[in-house]
Parts: sequence; C-alpha cells; structure tokens
Amino acid sequence: MMKKLLGTLIAALALSSQFAIATESLKLDPAPIDTHDVASLQAGARAFVNYCLNCHSASLMRHSRLQDIGLTEEQIKDNLLFSAGKVGEMMNVAMSKKDAKEWFGAAPPDLSVVARARGADWLYTYLRGFYRDPSTTTGWNNLAFDRVAMPHVLWTLQGERVRTEVILKDPSGKDLGDGHGGVRKVLKLEMVTPGSMSTLEYDVLVRDLVNFLVWVAEPNQILRKQVGFWVLIVLGILILLTWLLKKEYWKDVH
Repeated sequence: MMKKLLGTLIAALALSSQFAIATESLKLDPAPIDTHDVASLQAGARAFVNYCLNCHSASLMRHSRLQDIGLTEEQIKDNLLFSAGKVGEMMNVAMSKKDAKEWFGAAPPDLSVVARARGADWLYTYLRGFYRDPSTTTGWNNLAFDRVAMPHVLWTLQGERVRTEVILKDPSGKDLGDGHGGVRKVLKLEMVTPGSMSTLEYDVLVRDLVNFLVWVAEPNQILRKQVGFWVLIVLGILILLTWLLKKEYWKDVH
C-alpha cells in the first residue's frame, strides 16, 4: 500500500511540474465546487465511473468509501461496480500499464490525488478546453495541456470545437497593440458540431466530476474541517478560562 501511495504521489508531482511552464500564462476558470454538495458528489462519481475509470484508476480509493457520500452498498453494486468484483476493492482498471503504454504511448495517470497535484481550477479548465487539432496523434488538443495524449472522451457530450484567435480592438475599432509591434489576440474555441448537452449542462457535468475528484483526493476533508472548527472553539474557551484564572490568581498581588 505504501509503495502504491508513493508511486502515485511521485507520478502526480511529475505531472504537475512537467507542465507548469505551459500553464503559467493560461487564465484558469474558477471551479464552482462544493464538497458538501452530496448530490454533486454522487453525480461526479457516476461520471467518473462511466467516462474515466475505463482507463484511469483511482487506486487509493475503495468503492465502499462511496457510502460516505450517501450511496448505499446496493446502489454501488448495481450502478458503479464495473471494474471490481467486490465493493471493498480499490478503484483499479483491468488494463495493464504495459498495454496502456503500447496502445496510447503512455500509461494514463492514476487520478487518486490529481486534484491536489493540479488543482480544481486546472481540472475544470482542462476538461472544458478540448478542441480539434489534425496535427496531433489523437486529433485532439487542449488549451490547458498543449498536445495532450488523451483524446476528448466527452466529445459526444460537449461537441466538437476548433481553436480560433481573435484580435482585440479598442472602442474605435482599431487593433490593440501588444507593446512589441504586434497585435493583442485572445484564444477562443468555436463550436463546429454541437454535442448532446448544452454548454451549461456540460459545465455542470464537469463541475460534478471535478468536485468528486477533489473529494477523492482527501475523503476526510469535510470531517477534518468540522473537527478543526470545534477544536478552535474549545481552544478559545480554554484561553478565556486561563485568562480568568490568571486574573483571579493575581488580583490581590500589588
């Protein structure tokens, strides 16, 4: 277990550092997540199992932990147990790393702690940043991850988009300069083939998926924050009692 945890953390750190430079200039969209939203977490778990768990594992998470977000063991067995035989097993995939590397060129990373390594905003931007690019092996590219090896597995839901550059103009219609002799441009993704979901519906799906990945990265975070709140309350009371005791002890000392 410790070896698996260490390997996952090393992979996550490598993934985070390898592409840090590429994302420095990218403006990330804030992820509207809330790990207290049980309905969102359950929807995210469903999206993860249906669209991610085919290739990506979450080897530090057991299926049984999904009971912590309000699902019963029967619901997990009937709806979310596709890659394991028992509820207590880890969220692993049947595909071996050797086969994955042969088929995709690189083994898909484990997603157990990807939200902690990359951040919720990056994941939210990444999953909404795919566009068609004939120059890549898969035919897809991503604004947050240039020349990403992963194809857009959610394209039937979101639709197909292409990358375009728009020149910024001032109120008079004149091109804005970039200060280096050129013009200021912004990247935009233009829809060419609509998906089965509207833009809002797809954004909600991605929000739920990212919300679930944030929870998976630290399932005890809600309990930790609740306990931390009460610990601070108790410490505050103890500080007050200590101050009153000190005052009472030294009141006759001049």
